[in-house]
Order: sequence, then structure tokens, then C-alpha cells
Amino acid sequence: MSEKKRSTGYHGGSVDTVISVEAVNKEAKAIGGEVATADLLALAKNDPYIVLENLHAGYGQMEILHGINLAVARKQSLCLIGPNGAGKSTILHAIFGFNNVFSGTVKVGDGDNKRDITKLSAQMKLKEAGIAYILQDKSVFPGMTVEENLWMGGFLKDNPSEAKESAEKVFEKYPRLAARRKHQAKVLSGGERRLLEISRALVMNPEILLVDEPSIGLEPRFIDMVFDILHDLQHNEGKTILMVEQNAKKGLEFADIGYVLVSGELAIAGPGDELLENPDVGRLFLGG
Repeated sequence: MSEKKRSTGYHGGSVDTVISVEAVNKEAKAIGGEVATADLLALAKNDPYIVLENLHAGYGQMEILHGINLAVARKQSLCLIGPNGAGKSTILHAIFGFNNVFSGTVKVGDGDNKRDITKLSAQMKLKEAGIAYILQDKSVFPGMTVEENLWMGGFLKDNPSEAKESAEKVFEKYPRLAARRKHQAKVLSGGERRLLEISRALVMNPEILLVDEPSIGLEPRFIDMVFDILHDLQHNEGKTILMVEQNAKKGLEFADIGYVLVSGELAIAGPGDELLENPDVGRLFLGG
């Protein structure tokens, strides 16, 4: 008898069979259930800084998110995982204003002083609410220098000199970029481009970072570097991080909180390390 074939996925584990997204959705719904708002608040230390309340959102007239609730405290990190099409990136898009919010709210602030920012434009969310969106790979301007890319990150500042001052702080923090400041972005390695994308978002000194697929397209050594950078931004600079990550194991290892999305709804929520140990989550999303 021939040896059983195995396939290896992006999660770093190996699986005997490849199951369809439909099958994952069905099984995830079966193991999940309604997640109480009180439980989400508890995960956010009962002091959330960013809150989504019964959010319905999507693209055009198509609703992708069906009543999503979310709560993350200052200086916390949240990783969204789930099958393709579950609505993970749609949550980040809804927070930042890249799609249509049909109902529900996005609120940001401390304690009882939260501000409803649902209808603010993406520019105002960056400038006034301190929310920055770090896009998936290949969002740098390849024909511009590293320095010019950073200046573009401060395009909303009232004075161009402020963007240049912020860029110098980035160069002080990341000598690897400083050594390349006059090089065109197109000559950077994949890891350096990702560092530039993250750094460009820091020019506006945001409080909240929305990070879409930080590991996408990167070699393993650069993936570790990127997560080290994000760890530093959270724990040493106090940034609040909401992340979508297809490498579910890496994302849950990093994050304080994990949410599992299925078909635009929240199926499971818990501490990241607990979701890593959940055998059902492991079987469906961690390759083991």
C-alpha cells in the first residue's frame, strides 16, 4: 500500500486532508455559539478603548458582517482568524471606513468618553481618532525613496516639516531603514518593505493599528522580525493592535485576545493562548 499523502498549509502544520471552506464554516459553527457581550468586555479588562456594537457592514449592498460586537482595551492586541470569506478584513475595513456600515457603531475612547466615529472618513479616523491602517503587502510607492515614503505617511499633518520630524524619529528607531533612506522602495527586501509599511503608519503617531496580514508573502525570518516589531509597538509604545492573520498559530501566539469569525459572525472568543490550546480551533485553523 502506498504511503498516505499529506499536505502542508500556511499555518505551519500538516493535515491529512484538505477540507473545504464550507466544511470549515459548518464545523466552526458547530463548535462555536453566541458570544456574550459581557465576555468580550471581560477579555478587554472591562475597560475597552475601541468598541464595535452590533455592526452590520459590507460592500455595495452586500452585507458581510452580521451584528459583530468587539471590545479591545488600550495596549491590548486582538487577532481575527477564520476561514476565507469569514469577514476578517471586512471588520478592519469597517472600522477605518473602507466599506459600507449599514447599522451599528464604532466607538473609540477611554471610559465613558467614547466617541462614535462610525461615519468619519478614513482621513479623519487617522487624523482625529488616531487609527492607522497598515495594508497588506505591496502598498509602498516603489519609485519613491524610503524617506519619501515616510513623508507620505504624514500627508495629513498641518505642516510638512512635522512629517519630516516624525520620519527622523522612525529612522532613529529603525537603523535598518535609516541605512536605506535614499534608496528607492522597489529595491527593498520583503521584510524591509513590510517594516516601511508599518513605519509609514507610525508617522501620524496613531493610538490604534489595524494590521492586515502582516506575514503575507514573507520568508519565515522576516515574519519573526515583523512580529517582534509589533510586539515592541504594543508593549513598549502602548499601541492597541487589531490584526487579521492567516497564519493563525503565529497570530494567536502574539495576541492577547483571539476571535474566530465564521460567515460574518463571531463564533468563538478567548485569550490567544487558550485558543491555541483549543483542540477544535487547532484542528480547523492551526493545521493539527
